[in-house]
Amino acid sequence: MHVSTYYAERQNLTMRMSMRRFTRLTNAFSKKFDNHCHALALYFVYYNFIRMHKTLRVTPAMAASLTDKLWGWEDVIALIDAANPPKKRGVYAKKQKKSN
Repeated sequence: MHVSTYYAERQNLTMRMSMRRFTRLTNAFSKKFDNHCHALALYFVYYNFIRMHKTLRVTPAMAASLTDKLWGWEDVIALIDAANPPKKRGVYAKKQKKSN
């Protein structure tokens, strides 16, 4: 079996060229590790579900039969909202008027 690092290096180059936070000598880096992980997750969702690839003529997710439609950012946001529904706020107490 022939082992090659070509695919990993090509993915690293594509990611580095696509995301400013991976270029060298830039001020667009993540100060928090969690923010860095979220940015990576969004990139991989975009790369695999939203972006059409020229050689495949579909997204990688469609080629792997994970989905049968081309996703958009609206679909991704709907999934995020479904996973983390907004918390219901409590009732605010009215401010009492000061009597003079």
